[in-house]
Formats: sequence, C-alpha cells, structure tokens
Amino acid sequence: MARRVDPYSLRLFVSAARAGSIVRAAGQEHIAPSALSRRLADLEHAFGTALLIRSPRGVALTNAGRMVLARGEKIDEDLQALVREVQTEGDEVRGTVRLYANMSAVIGFLPERLRAFMAAYPQVEVSLQENDTRDVIRACLDDRADVGIGVDMAVPGGLDAWPFATDPLQVVLPAGHALAKHKALRFAQVLEHPLIGIHQGGALDRSLHERAAELHRTFAPAVSVSSFDAVCRMVEAGLGIAVIPTSAAAAYAGNPQFVRRALDEPWALRELRLYALRKSPRPRAVGALIESLRG
Repeated sequence: MARRVDPYSLRLFVSAARAGSIVRAAGQEHIAPSALSRRLADLEHAFGTALLIRSPRGVALTNAGRMVLARGEKIDEDLQALVREVQTEGDEVRGTVRLYANMSAVIGFLPERLRAFMAAYPQVEVSLQENDTRDVIRACLDDRADVGIGVDMAVPGGLDAWPFATDPLQVVLPAGHALAKHKALRFAQVLEHPLIGIHQGGALDRSLHERAAELHRTFAPAVSVSSFDAVCRMVEAGLGIAVIPTSAAAAYAGNPQFVRRALDEPWALRELRLYALRKSPRPRAVGALIESLRG
C-alpha cells in the first residue's frame, strides 16, 4: 500500500534543499530543527529512499532528492497559490503574505509600519525574510515573495513598484577622526582612509565599487562584515570608517562614540521601493500590505 506524502513535509524538504541546511530551513519555516528533521525522515520513509545526504556542513540532494525537489517546488507553489486564492474570498482580509526585505528596510522603517499593519489586520500573517535587493527582486519574479522591499533599481517587466522610503547614505566615523571637522564629505575624501565594508556582493557594496571606479579609484575595505551593527562596532574600535544608510547609522551609531556626516554626492540620496509581481486581481491581504507600507 502506497504511503501518503504530506504536503507540509514536502514544503519543509524544499526549504531544506534550497537552504542547504536543516537549521537554516527551520529558522525560515519557524519550526524546531529536530521537528523538521523528523518530518524529513518521515518523507523519506514515505518515498522509500533517501532524499538528502546529511553532514556537519549541511545537506545535499541525492538523485531521488533532486527529482523530488523539481516536482516538489511546483507542487508547493501550486498549493500556496490555491491557499492565497481561497483567502481572497469572504469579507475578512486574512491569510499569509510572503514579504522579502533588504537589511536597511528591516532595521530602519519596516518594524513600525509592520506593527501598524498587523494591528489593523489581525487575521493576516506576514512571513518575513531578509535578503539582498537582488534576491528580493528574484523572489518577486519567481512568485516566492508576494511583496519585496529593496533599493530603487531597474527591474524586469512584470513587476510593479511603489515608493517605500528615502534612506540617504552617511559616513560613520569614530569620535575624534580627522574627517569629523567637515559637515559633509565627498566620496573621494572617504576613499583616502581605511574603510569598513558591508555584505560583499550586496547592493551597497556593488554601488560603492562602481562609484569608486568612476573616480578611477578602488573601493578596498580593510575589513568586510555582514551586518550594519558589526560595521559600527568596527568603526567604534577605530579600524576604519564606513558608508552606510542613515537608517543603519541611526540604529547603531547614535551614541557619542560616533560622528555621522552626510555623503555629499548626488547618488547618495538612496531610495527604497516596494516591489510585487503584477497580478490582477491581487490577493486582498497582499494589496492591503502594499497600501499600508507605501511611503
């Protein structure tokens, strides 16, 4: 007798395969790693074969696992689409909205707006993931995200976009730094000093490399880290200075240990936008979130 495949376990398998890690997938799916591992074992039992190769470095797919992933992604997308379509029916705005947002939106503007939205729509659950802007755009295009928030950039056709927030770039320096005497700084001045980088390959990192190249200079951070709070700790320790969004500077460099100066460049006026795959009709919960978040 054929064993029944549980759709939720299939979704967890897809998450684990994409993340390459049971622990990371568990965090994304808001489930304990041990519970997710049991679900995966049950799924493998239902198929009668191993789907994942487990090691201390994470998980990799077996041949059978690759087959299940290819079909499972489509099944999970179809099921989630069905759920969202059904949730558009009725008088109440309810359901789950998948929101992808970049780092500066998450720390600077999103929490308060999200709190107001959830108070106004208590029947709506928001599943939030933090990603670089490129990954946010790709998730929207792939219909893995209902709404995305990222830096304003040229995007492929098929995406709608709305203003979200203005988040200009600032220079963060340790108190007493030689550049602190200036009210605003040009990027050429910044490049004369040791730098702290953020998220190699990310939107801000790529932009700073491009702007330095325009000046026939090189953006070569002495240290690169993966979060804005880590950037500010490096600056506080005197390892360099950094160019980061105002939202991050306000969150992590607002004490007397730091000096914050405007970056006097036309491109420093950084805009964040909402993105969503063009759909008609749009699920009511998704439309409500977009309207609530628009700046």
